[in-house]
Amino acid sequence: MEYSAFTTNLKSLECFRTIILTGSATAAGKRLSLTQPAVSRLLALLEDRIGVALFNRRNGRLVPTEEALTLYKEVDVALQSIERVSQLAKNLHNANYGELTIVAPPSFAEGILSDVISQFLTQHPNLRIRLDSQSVEKARDMVALRAVDCGFIKLPADYPGISCSPMTRSRTVCALSARHHLCSKKTISVQDLRDEPLILLGKGKTSRLQLDQVFREASVKMNVRVETHTVGAACAIARHATGIAIVNEMLALQYVDQDMVLREFSPHIEHEYAFMTSVETPMNRVTRHFFEHCQNYFDNLD
Repeated sequence: MEYSAFTTNLKSLECFRTIILTGSATAAGKRLSLTQPAVSRLLALLEDRIGVALFNRRNGRLVPTEEALTLYKEVDVALQSIERVSQLAKNLHNANYGELTIVAPPSFAEGILSDVISQFLTQHPNLRIRLDSQSVEKARDMVALRAVDCGFIKLPADYPGISCSPMTRSRTVCALSARHHLCSKKTISVQDLRDEPLILLGKGKTSRLQLDQVFREASVKMNVRVETHTVGAACAIARHATGIAIVNEMLALQYVDQDMVLREFSPHIEHEYAFMTSVETPMNRVTRHFFEHCQNYFDNLD
């Protein structure tokens, strides 16, 4: 492919992604500093090359077809990888300049990782960080495909294309209202939770399967009142005495206040997180500095 054709294709893909995000050629043009006719021409070029219509017009908006939504997932990852390449050259010489892209599960990104990043930026004031919170599956793909520099993942994580370095561990605790009758106990056992309404996370995940097994072995039936996907939501509900949330202590600590307490859960269930990078590319200098910072940070938590 000639360079001019490659450049045109790249611009077409960028227009396509922006139209998906904004809903119109006019809005996409404003974001990309292009005229509306220029955006329309680039979209038409892309549709002509792939041989399918990507949008339907409805009430002045461009509504993506099923084919467009399928294509968008791959285009978004590909363009993020290309954008990362442009930053990579800036990062090679000096770890204090450039951009670091990170992906992590939502509860981890919104919790302890925010403190890790804040301390790192204090040491590297000219560095810019882009933090993306995604599901475990999407995060693994983004790291493996090198759409981001690095990420965090909960172990076990046997997945092709990523390299994992164990980083930190946390125990399982019960989060409950400070008014709850069980908050007077230092440790809450499975037997203590018999008939208690529960707030649980991660259905189908390894830690949830471990929890299910613990209850089965104790012959205690779970009284699940709420299923949720984030530690923050579980703690917020537990604070109102709706039930007892069984959560990761490291992620739940930030929600402790006068209305909610944490108590150790017995038997012990551990959560372990790892720092992940692509096996295809060694860490650049910025990523290596961040990795070492994370090691020091979590070592000092022990």
